[in-house]
Amino acid sequence: MFITLEGIEGCGKTTQARRLVAHLKSTGIDALLTLEPGGTTLGRKIRGILLDASNEHLPALAELFLYEADRSIHVTSVIKPALEAGQWVVCDRFFDATTVYQGYARGLDMKMIQSLNEEAAQKMTPDMTLLIDCPVEVGIERAIRRNKREQQEGQDRFEREQMAFHHRVKEGYLHMARKEPERFVVVDGTSSEDELEALIFSAVRPHIPAEGE
Repeated sequence: MFITLEGIEGCGKTTQARRLVAHLKSTGIDALLTLEPGGTTLGRKIRGILLDASNEHLPALAELFLYEADRSIHVTSVIKPALEAGQWVVCDRFFDATTVYQGYARGLDMKMIQSLNEEAAQKMTPDMTLLIDCPVEVGIERAIRRNKREQQEGQDRFEREQMAFHHRVKEGYLHMARKEPERFVVVDGTSSEDELEALIFSAVRPHIPAEGE
């Protein structure tokens, strides 16, 4: 089972990805937590470039290629081997983020992005995508607080984008969820962390094999 979590900055997906993996493990599921960008040693270097606020003039096309390079390495060395070994994989962002951020928000050609996504992901698609939806202003305020708390100022290139950019991201995600209702599950990101964990697990629970299966 390949599950991804998506959403705007500060929606809570990283916390919920960790909680979901812990919850799955408590039921006996062998689950792996990973993320994009940065799910590999080389990917962490790419992540550093992408999030570095000093790279404010990074061309959108270069940004796209960096994400796809990270994804190609990640799928080949982490995601695909784990799934082939029978593990569940929970990934904090995947190709939907690229479609939304570089496509809907940056305005790059959607057909090009789709083609690159397919190649980098080796035509792999998540079985379920959990979209944590919350108001843009709420998410950005949370993200700024988090960056200060975790001393991540300077690694906040996306948080520094104009609010209009984040609104395009949010609307892009919701548009994709409407297009693929069989894959996307939209949950309320304004819920408390415990409530959100329960909502997410209720969506995942039906996919957990019964004992003995």
